[in-house]
Amino acid sequence: MASFSAAVVTFPGSNCDRDMAVAIEEISGGTVHRVWHRDAELPTGLDLIALPGGFSYGDYLRSGAMAARSPIMQAIVAAAARGVPVLGVCNGFQVLTEAGLLPGALMRNAGIRFVCRDVALTVEQNRSLFTQGYLPGQRVTVPVAHHDGNYQADEATLDRLEAEGRVAFRYAEPVNGSARQIAGVLSEKGNVLGMMPHPERMIEPAHGGSDGRKLFEGVLKGLVSA
Repeated sequence: MASFSAAVVTFPGSNCDRDMAVAIEEISGGTVHRVWHRDAELPTGLDLIALPGGFSYGDYLRSGAMAARSPIMQAIVAAAARGVPVLGVCNGFQVLTEAGLLPGALMRNAGIRFVCRDVALTVEQNRSLFTQGYLPGQRVTVPVAHHDGNYQADEATLDRLEAEGRVAFRYAEPVNGSARQIAGVLSEKGNVLGMMPHPERMIEPAHGGSDGRKLFEGVLKGLVSA
């Protein structure tokens, strides 16, 4: 493939956008465009769009609710419809649900406590662009840092996600009260992933581990072979 090109979107209150950009740039060796939420258009020829963690608009109203109405989101929704891979991490996951790109909602953590620590995840499937770098059932360690990471959906939606293999990651033990311990979900076409844990914070041994690196490497491998 030609040189890898990605976009990392920054909203007012984002605080993991640089972490995400550095991780993608280091692993891909490609170009990472920094996109402001008020931009109306995305750069052309993108291989990946990433919505980072943080507290967009101070989590006013609901986490991600205002960011989901930012001008750039129309372009992101259109790109996702064309099949462009979109990754939303933490607040980015919240934005994706609020924008209707993923089902369900992220609620206040059980216990009403901010959770910030490394957690164990189980890889539920490796048939998606984002999970193909792992083995099904593999246990990985990735950090979390959130106050509203309690994933909830109605039982019919949860059953559908399970039946369609759209649960990408599951917490290996209770973390925030998420229904069925779900930590990450995929869109129907599999090109949109939302997850609360931060893979960009676990890409080299100096971070305490490199389990998050395989997510980005899997995306690169999948795009090369596509």
